[in-house]
Amino acid sequence: MQLRIPHDAWVLVCDARKAIFLRNEGDATVPNLQVEQVTEAPANPPNAEQGTDRPGRMQNAVAPTSATGTADWHDLAEMRFARETARAVEHLHHSGRPRGFVLVAPPRMLSALRRSLDDGLRSAIIAEVDKDLTRHPVRELERLLTEA
Repeated sequence: MQLRIPHDAWVLVCDARKAIFLRNEGDATVPNLQVEQVTEAPANPPNAEQGTDRPGRMQNAVAPTSATGTADWHDLAEMRFARETARAVEHLHHSGRPRGFVLVAPPRMLSALRRSLDDGLRSAIIAEVDKDLTRHPVRELERLLTEA
């Protein structure tokens, strides 16, 4: 994909359960990504253990009673983790340290991050990579992000 990551730019590699913050200590042609911070979402038990017993019911004025949809607690937890990760990125950005960000996440998480970031931070994004690379070692990340 031939991505050039400037010196001191940050790379955020995340999915719905884990976020890895890396900083490029190398240069744009030969990156040297160093792990600065790793955050993980709290345990997310099955929906049956989190929710209520049955979906609610709604009385319609002119029609029969209908059921309301149940909450998907896993989706809610994923969106909460995306918001918390976006706040951590904003905190880094407002501290003045990074020269830009590269966001690496699966498409759904990338979309949630985009929705959670403010406009000022969106302008600091160097690139977005829509892949799940959280399980790759750092050296493999460097190779995958910079080689064609």
